[in-house]
This record gives sequence, structure tokens and C-alpha cells, in this order.
Amino acid sequence: MSLPGQPSVATVGTVDRILGTAYDLFSRRGIRDVGVNELIESSGVAKSTFYRHFPSKDDLVLAVLALRDQIWFAEVVAEAQRRSGTPEEELLVIFDVFADWLGSGGYESNVFIKVLMEMGPDHPLGRASVEYLARIRGHVQTLAEDAGLEHSDLFARAWHLLLKGSVISAMEGDEGAAELARQMAKCLIQRHRRCML
Repeated sequence: MSLPGQPSVATVGTVDRILGTAYDLFSRRGIRDVGVNELIESSGVAKSTFYRHFPSKDDLVLAVLALRDQIWFAEVVAEAQRRSGTPEEELLVIFDVFADWLGSGGYESNVFIKVLMEMGPDHPLGRASVEYLARIRGHVQTLAEDAGLEHSDLFARAWHLLLKGSVISAMEGDEGAAELARQMAKCLIQRHRRCML
């Protein structure tokens, strides 16, 4: 039994099922290729149930983006923190964790980049993707500051380019993309440590 004002266990299970289905389909095929009827059928929910939780497809996409953000920080960042002892190490270890993720086909679920490319930066879904990507870059900038690197904002932008580039390269079939990005990140750290900009 749920407390007043809290969703029931059944509601949470239904929302999770819809979100999980949408996450999988959007990750593999993109937003426009997946229709609401397919989402409803694949989720195994009634149309009225679907629309009660997600009044529009855009609402569902926004929820999927929020889920992806949670996964990034709960899995990739948390694992990188577990494996590293300093902020500088974490900046590199993220690429190791990312290499594991890319190696298991994880590039398919980089919903932020897919939605941004598909919808464009002016669409509300594209803007949401930009904001979530900025959160990742903000985390990197904080790590750079904590590591004592100069020009942490520029460092974070360059580091993020390496990460996003490794996703695209992995999609092209480059299995060593994350490792190459890690090696380049080492050089980037050295450059920002010596402030040779």
C-alpha cells in the first residue's frame, strides 16, 4: 500500500516498463522511427494508461533523457570514482569505464547525442539533450578544478569532445576509440597542467 501522495507500486512498475521499452527502442532506432502505437504495444499497457503517464511522445522522450542522465551518473561516474583515487585519475578512468560500455554496444544508448542530432538544438528535446550534455561537461570541469588544472572550462570542452568523438567512432566500428580518447586525454591533462595554451 502506498502512502498518500505517493504513486502505487503498480504505477511505478508501469512507468518503469514504459520507460524501459522507450529507452531501448529510442536508443536503437531514434525518436522519429518509433511511433506511440509501437511503444504502447511493446510496453504491454493500455493506450489510456500510457497517456495518463506520458501525455505526449515528447514527455516520454524527456523522461528517457532524464533516465539516461541518472544512468550516466549512477553507473559510469560512480564506477569511475570507485576505480580512482584522485580527480585527475577519475578524468582518465571514465574513459576506461566508457571503453567497457562501448565494447558491449553501449554507444547505441547514447540518447543525448542521438536526440540532439535527430531533433536539432532548437527543438525542446534537442535543448534538453544539450542541458544534459552540459551536466556531464560541468562534472568534468569540477574534476579539472579539483585536480588543479588551468583553464578548467576549456579543458572540460576539449575532454568532452574526446568523449563524444569516441561514441561516434565506436558507432563506425572502432573498438579502440575510448582507449585512444583516454591517451589523448592524458596529453590534454599535461597541457592544462603546464598551462601551455
